Amino acid sequence: MEKLKTPIVIVNFKAFNSAIGKNSVELAKICEQVAKKLNVNIAVAVQTSDISQVASAVSIPVFAQHVDFVSQGAFTGSVLPEAVKSAGAVGSLVNHSEKPLDIGSIKKTILRLQDCGMLAIACAGTSEMAVEISKFNPDVIAIEPPELIGGDVAVSSAKPEVLTDAIVRIKRIPVICGAGIKTKDDVKKAVLLGVKGILMASGVDCVKNPLKVLTELVEGFE
Repeated sequence: MEKLKTPIVIVNFKAFNSAIGKNSVELAKICEQVAKKLNVNIAVAVQTSDISQVASAVSIPVFAQHVDFVSQGAFTGSVLPEAVKSAGAVGSLVNHSEKPLDIGSIKKTILRLQDCGMLAIACAGTSEMAVEISKFNPDVIAIEPPELIGGDVAVSSAKPEVLTDAIVRIKRIPVICGAGIKTKDDVKKAVLLGVKGILMASGVDCVKNPLKVLTELVEGFE
């Protein structure tokens, strides 16, 4: 299982119309274009139904947005880690604020992904939760205060102490951040705080010119 290279930008396609079906492939290709042009690490997290077509169309890492920790068997409706891996996913988000899990389920999901040779990007709304999740050894921890997600104020400006506290207390796992990241300056501030990347969605998914916006955002790592 190859580790993610940092700094990294993870674009979460969520369930926006602009990022599902054929649109998911088009947006993923834009992400790949920026990754190659600026020599930066970019990954995408897409709808389960879009994993196969996106993974077939681009060379950048493709993640599921959620998997269940169930094993193979009679689990109708569950998202099996082996199934998304077979479709082309290299890992999954875990415990996004829009798909929250209890701490026991977070642990089981991370362990299932590890057993399948897949990567786990675990999300946490607070530094305390991030520290607790770090005990399960995910590959990346993403700090996203839920009240800032989709807003216009970045976590790096509104709650920098959440990031710095987690970074100080979690030394062996890369910490990235999300929630409200919309500009190059937001990224610069996050980098200065010590994060190893960003997780974003609407700032790229829901704009008229995602190529231009993503390019400018990535420049914040320079």
